[in-house]
Amino acid sequence: MDPKDYRFTKEHEWVYVDGDVAVIGISDYAAGELGDIVYVELPEKGSKIKQMDPIGTIEAVKTVADLYSPVSGEVIEVNEEIVEHPEMVNGSPYEDGWFIKVKIEDPGELDVLFSYDEYQDYLGEQESEEEEGSEEEEE
Repeated sequence: MDPKDYRFTKEHEWVYVDGDVAVIGISDYAAGELGDIVYVELPEKGSKIKQMDPIGTIEAVKTVADLYSPVSGEVIEVNEEIVEHPEMVNGSPYEDGWFIKVKIEDPGELDVLFSYDEYQDYLGEQESEEEEGSEEEEE
């Protein structure tokens, strides 16, 4: 799986679609920003989820963040490995560190998500805003 084939949210979740199944996780940027991940809470198999609704939490040494679903559908698989070994998300956010698999209800929802290139541009804009904010604080 190549991240260039994924779609991304502004909240740094990614989704990879294979037929009518979406695999969901967080970007390497998000994993890096969170730092050492120590706990992941995910929805149960069979749960119905809606696009951009909270689907769980991820806890790192320095913070706790909500996880949001990039698509609507039914959870058909949960990555139990990362529940038991949350550090896997830091080591392999795009492969072993995926969170859930969802049977997609509406493939059209993917159209509002960033492509890989759009996401990279978004990250660049975020970093520029952060730099401007820190320069203003220094003055």
